[in-house]
Amino acid sequence: MTASGPPVIFDPARRALRLARSGGMFAQADFLHRRAAENAVLSLEATLRPFPAVVDLSAHTGVFAAALAGSDAAGRVGMPGADPDSYRAAPGLRPLGVAEGSVDLIVSLMTLHWANDLPGALSQIRRALKPDGLFLGTLLGAGTLKELRAVLTEAELAERGGAQARVSPFADGFDGAGLLQRAGFALPVADVDRLTVRYRDLFGLIRDLRAMGETNVLAGSTRPLTRGILARAAALYAERYGEPDGRIPATFEIVNLAGWAPHDSQPKPLPRGSAKVRLADALGVVEHGRGKL
Repeated sequence: MTASGPPVIFDPARRALRLARSGGMFAQADFLHRRAAENAVLSLEATLRPFPAVVDLSAHTGVFAAALAGSDAAGRVGMPGADPDSYRAAPGLRPLGVAEGSVDLIVSLMTLHWANDLPGALSQIRRALKPDGLFLGTLLGAGTLKELRAVLTEAELAERGGAQARVSPFADGFDGAGLLQRAGFALPVADVDRLTVRYRDLFGLIRDLRAMGETNVLAGSTRPLTRGILARAAALYAERYGEPDGRIPATFEIVNLAGWAPHDSQPKPLPRGSAKVRLADALGVVEHGRGKL
């Protein structure tokens, strides 16, 4: 009996093709990636220590370096090194290609939501870090494109009598710290940055998603969307979510992750039973005994 690997949710070859095709258009729709980079740089500005050896695993290279160049942290953080292009399209699918324990800082912006094995990808990153090295990552969260998901499903059901998944299943931001802990990171932190982007119509949103390389690469065969389905979805979007000026909102959630490779110098929880003060005393409340059943 052979052990099965992680489920194949995304097609790495299609993902690589989407990223390659988006290169020339990316500057037209780089707002999510710039925001993710700015979030990562803010974390570095608050961490007053040097990070000489840096690897950038982000979906689009150069965005993090540009944000870092104008920040107070620039003098403490080395120039991001090159990484295998294949890792951008399929995080965790193949070895990372970075020697274990060799890097002070790894940044991965807007890539990990395409990982078929997210815990495995995070474990690879943690192993590549030196002890007390830092990982900063962002991925799209569960509320992303909730409006688009709803109207595409309804439109395809109406036109075909059945619907296929068209928007990726994104991770829940509340699971972020747990994912880092499972991968062996110490001091894990996760938070969610929510933003709403307004478009003239559905087709403007789709153009931006293509420019970012964020269109559907779910594994398996999918029937292409017809003009009729897209027209119905556009009408539903405007009817259900349209604003007084005729524009439509699109929700995005950026889950920010931060975790450290374990090191003896890091703070650790006290052993169980070692507390010197009762919880009731600390809270200033009266402790009541449990009644008998």
